[in-house]
Amino acid sequence: MDEGSTGALVPAVKTEPLSSTISAPSIPDCSLAELDTVGEASAQLDKDFLCPICMQIIRDAFLTACGHSFCYMCIITHLRNKSDCPCCAQHLTSVQLFPNFLLDKLLKKTSAHQIAKTATPIELFRRALQEGCDVSIKELDSLLSMLSEKKRKMEQEESDRNMNILTDFLHILRKQKVSELNEVQTDLQFIKADISAVERHRMELYCARDRYSMKLHMAGDDMKAREPWSSLTDKRNDGPTSTSLNTWGVVSAGNFQNKKADSRSQVSTYGLYRKDALNRPEPQANHTGLSVARKKRVHAQFNDLQECYLQKRRQLPNQLLDQQEKDKNVIHREGYTAGLSDFQSVLTTFTRYSRLRVIAELRHGDIFHSTNIVSSIEFDRDDELFATAGVSRCIKVFDFSSVVNESTDVHCPIVEMSTRAKLSCLSWNKLSKNIIASSDYEGVVTVWDVNRGQSVLEYEEHEKRAWSVDFSCTEPSRLVSGSDDCKVKVWCMKQENSVLDIDMKANICCVKFNPGSSNHIAVGSADHNIHYYDLRKISHPLHVFTGHKKAVSYVKFLSNSELASASTDSTLRLWDVKENLPVRTFRGHTNEKNFVGLTVNREYIACGSETNEIFVYHKEISRPLTWHRFGSPDAADVEDDVGSYFISAVCWKSNSPTILTANSQGTIKVLVLAV
Repeated sequence: MDEGSTGALVPAVKTEPLSSTISAPSIPDCSLAELDTVGEASAQLDKDFLCPICMQIIRDAFLTACGHSFCYMCIITHLRNKSDCPCCAQHLTSVQLFPNFLLDKLLKKTSAHQIAKTATPIELFRRALQEGCDVSIKELDSLLSMLSEKKRKMEQEESDRNMNILTDFLHILRKQKVSELNEVQTDLQFIKADISAVERHRMELYCARDRYSMKLHMAGDDMKAREPWSSLTDKRNDGPTSTSLNTWGVVSAGNFQNKKADSRSQVSTYGLYRKDALNRPEPQANHTGLSVARKKRVHAQFNDLQECYLQKRRQLPNQLLDQQEKDKNVIHREGYTAGLSDFQSVLTTFTRYSRLRVIAELRHGDIFHSTNIVSSIEFDRDDELFATAGVSRCIKVFDFSSVVNESTDVHCPIVEMSTRAKLSCLSWNKLSKNIIASSDYEGVVTVWDVNRGQSVLEYEEHEKRAWSVDFSCTEPSRLVSGSDDCKVKVWCMKQENSVLDIDMKANICCVKFNPGSSNHIAVGSADHNIHYYDLRKISHPLHVFTGHKKAVSYVKFLSNSELASASTDSTLRLWDVKENLPVRTFRGHTNEKNFVGLTVNREYIACGSETNEIFVYHKEISRPLTWHRFGSPDAADVEDDVGSYFISAVCWKSNSPTILTANSQGTIKVLVLAV
């Protein structure tokens, strides 16, 4: 019968001859039941040797008058507290304890037997030698020879294992380095091809510039040549005419010779430019202050730019540019790949600016209020007006051109609308220029008519503070809000109640519509995640973007597929909402507890900092492009702790290097990216 049909069996030991003359002693077969009985008896015997107090093998056994055995220390300690037997509760004192010599002897034999069962052959051999076992010299020589052979064999096996491990490591390392070498060689091919393409296009630019210069010079010479002829036709006197003719002839001849000399000079110059372009990557003409400054910015962020270049070239190795997708800011020529052109656009926009310059400044609050935190600042549809709101319970609308162009100490708002509660967020309607929505600390979402300076709709369904509100770009009558009551609510200006309600199970810090769809929203919450929803199916989000370590305070869309987020973990993150992938993490600012603002503008991302600074990032580079620190507006405030102020709101002007920035002191600055 096979083993599988009966279960695991204890094999019987069979008698087998060792040789033709010597037989090994046999061991009697025993049944499974007999073995079980022996095992149970052994286990019961072990239990009988346990001290009833410590439940360990008895040490220094002592017997009581009632017949129970204990460890000496255990029973003495017990009798210090009680005067009875731990087993039968009979009265017992220390004078009724007697040494149990027989049990001690049995315990020593049992201990030796247990050691013999669990000890290794080496330990048994060592114990035998220590106990004086008689061993002959011949037997010792045989044992030493066997041990030496065993040692040699084990060393060989150990060496072989070590060699196998080393060989595996070297093979893996070689494979990795070959892969890296292939990648480097591929990158070098990309770089070599791109250098050739750029040098060829630079040559075309030099030639075009020289031809243009030559045409301008020749046109100037022609104008000079026509001036004497015009004077000659106006003269009536023969004498002067003759003189003029002679003069014109001299001038003409001179000009002709000068033209020939200039032409030769231009041809020679063109040859020099061509030689410089081929032999020197940086012609002397480019060594201007602007060029040097931009190169310094490249060297300062070289590692990030290198990573950006290689990433784009590897993703788009040989794709030629589509004529319809070319960037207007970049000169494209035949041979440019999509990756090279994309990186050229990044390099151009990244090195274009180096600082933020203040072009206007105003105060949002007044001197009678100690708290003037501006929690939201937003441009209207046409970037002509901007609105501010905060803890002062007031929405103020300013004319942007007046703020920038009028050099006055005080800028008055063109519209001012008071509210019942502190305000947290503003959002202009994308269709109606005069409509703006607000959310406040009482959970009320209000729609305002700026022209009339009054509210037209109020939604009061939120049970706690509402942090965010946003109008849809594609459906201007639809807006969304998020609140501390863990609810996201979608509203329609044509209805009095919310049309959708999403329970998020965590406080909502920000909500934003996708600019290309009125059905997709991004929600940042206190659970450290960004939930991306399709409003047509709200039972589950399309995707949950994880990565932030603290609450997500802002979400903003750079495009239909690019989403930026800010968190109180002092990072910004860029996400691809189409591929559901993280793209980049931005670090440099400080944000651990406050709402410091977030705004995006095509290639740039800006946010505030709790160091009272505004930081600007390029979306392809993880470190800041530039930053600007707010100063104290009053001499009296210098004594205050400037470190307690922070940037509280930021907003880009559409397709412009201009940005509005406000801080917790109520100061608003109009900044512009500058060279």
